[in-house]
Amino acid sequence: MNENDIFPKSEDLGFRAWGEEKLLALVSGKFSFKWLEMRAGTKGGLQYHQLKDEVQVLITGKLLIRYDSGSGTLTEKVIGPGDCVHFYPGLIHQEEALTDCVLIEASTPHFNDRVRVEAKYGLTSDGGLPSTSLSEIIER
Repeated sequence: MNENDIFPKSEDLGFRAWGEEKLLALVSGKFSFKWLEMRAGTKGGLQYHQLKDEVQVLITGKLLIRYDSGSGTLTEKVIGPGDCVHFYPGLIHQEEALTDCVLIEASTPHFNDRVRVEAKYGLTSDGGLPSTSLSEIIER
C-alpha cells in the first residue's frame, strides 16, 4: 500500500465535445469515481453500455435525461441538483445539459463501453465517441 492508494491523483480522460471528464479514483476491479462537467446546450451520445453499471448525482445545474426503459420510445425527464440517475447495462440513455452542469459518477470500472443508437430512433449523431465492441471494453 502506498500514498497514491490512499490519496489518488485525478486523471483527465481525454477530449469530450460536451465538456470535461476526470477520473477521480479507481479501485481496480471494483469501481471508478468520476467528475463530469457539461456545458449548457451540449449532450452526450444516445447510447447504452454492455457491461458498465453507473450512478450519477447532479451537483449543480439542470440536466435533461432521455431514456428508453424497454418500450421502444424515448422518455424525457429533467433533473436538478441532488437528483440521482442509474444507468444499468442495456439501458438506452442520453444526458443533455440545459445549463452548465457538474455531476459525480460512480460506476463499475468498465471503460470504453458504449453502443450508439441514434439511428434506431431516426436521429443523427452529432459526432462524439463511436460505438465499441465487447472486445474493446477495458476493465481496470
